[in-house]
Amino acid sequence: MPPDWSALLALQRATHATLQVLAAELVDLDLTASEINAMANLADGRGRTISELGKAVGVRPTTLTSVLDRLERRGHITRGSRPGDRRVVVVELTSDGRKAATAIRESIARIEHRALGSLPVGETVVLRQALEALAGMLS
Repeated sequence: MPPDWSALLALQRATHATLQVLAAELVDLDLTASEINAMANLADGRGRTISELGKAVGVRPTTLTSVLDRLERRGHITRGSRPGDRRVVVVELTSDGRKAATAIRESIARIEHRALGSLPVGETVVLRQALEALAGMLS
């Protein structure tokens, strides 16, 4: 490994490249990268609290609020209270949101396959561990 190589700089390059490809594939959805990230993390259909979703997407709940405001205005999500604790806000996809989230997850899977499909499984496992370690710095 060259002495001037940096995992963080390589991650930034990879992030910019994948966001450009993702934006091009999903141009018809007219969503920002932050909105795509939130929708992708809701794609499993499970409602999330603001703090759970914030942790999943890697931002503070206060930062996430404006993203959710935009998604709610566009009819992709709803926010409601948790049964038994009205103080807790739960974010869920609407029917239109589920369709968009499915398209997002399918696009992500295609991009990952194109970029990583030729790597041995063990290398993708190590890559995932490294990315999780970097993301864990936010916790």
